[in-house]
Amino acid sequence: MLYWVRSLTTYMKNYFLAGAGLLTVVLAALYLYAPASQTPIPTPTPTSTPVASETGTRVMLYAYTPSLDQGPGGAQCSRKGLVAVERVLPQTVTPLNDSIELLLRGELSDEERSQGLTTEFPLPGVVLKSATITDGVATLTFDDPQGKTGGGSCRVAVLWAQIEATAKQFPSVTSVRFLPEELFQP
Repeated sequence: MLYWVRSLTTYMKNYFLAGAGLLTVVLAALYLYAPASQTPIPTPTPTSTPVASETGTRVMLYAYTPSLDQGPGGAQCSRKGLVAVERVLPQTVTPLNDSIELLLRGELSDEERSQGLTTEFPLPGVVLKSATITDGVATLTFDDPQGKTGGGSCRVAVLWAQIEATAKQFPSVTSVRFLPEELFQP
């Protein structure tokens, strides 16, 4: 009888450990591979509204600072890491278009880089073809013949967030739509 009790106890212990291990693997996989779009991330509030002056229009472009966006496992690739940098556009009648094109150039000063700001831009071959605003929706149409807007979910989330925050600084923009829709996908 003692033999059966020991065998049953060993069997149950092994079964429990195997089940716990499997559960751990499943939960880790769900955490690591869950689509980034499941967790809504707030868009940063622009530090100022674009202002036109005689010398040009002051706008904000958004760069990324990983040190501001730390969580379990390192950088979280969320909008919490976005930082506004001010630029001045020459006099323009298309400030949204010109702001996005300036962001796509990826120009950060040495001082901004020394403060930890980064950007994935420029992306070779990626061009803004058009920018329109209808009923608060900014529709940004890009050309990406080399497929540079894709990549890992972290990288794509940051690219998307930088463009979206730059576009939403304009009071007439409440949401942003990317065309073709296959762009900026992990």
